[in-house]
Amino acid sequence: MYITLDDVPLDDQLQWVNEFEHNPVEQTREHSITGALLVQEGVKLYGREIELRANGAAWTPLTVVRQLEALRNELGRVMLLTLADGRQHHVIWNRSNGASLTAEPLFREAYPTDESLYLISLRLLTVAPPPEPDPEP
Repeated sequence: MYITLDDVPLDDQLQWVNEFEHNPVEQTREHSITGALLVQEGVKLYGREIELRANGAAWTPLTVVRQLEALRNELGRVMLLTLADGRQHHVIWNRSNGASLTAEPLFREAYPTDESLYLISLRLLTVAPPPEPDPEP
């Protein structure tokens, strides 16, 4: 099974490198005027960072890199990420703190072709699913 980002098929060997760095609970602490510790906690609904990165065997052809570029260049696009194990997340590009898409050629070529291979990295951020369109009356 492949990983897909909307309708763009990705190599199933891409690794979710920050999967276990997510903390689903947010916490704030402060002291009251009496000196008591006040702690508030809540569950984060969205905003989980997902970084998919090529390992040595996950090669992506230039045609797919170009499709990812087109997705990346759309403002506010909510995409459906389907992982190889079937889990799904609605995501946007994580444009903070660096490039949201990188592609490094596997072999340096003066004139890359559509079949030229790249090692890619995608930085995404989970968001709420887009609203369902209203059914027509």
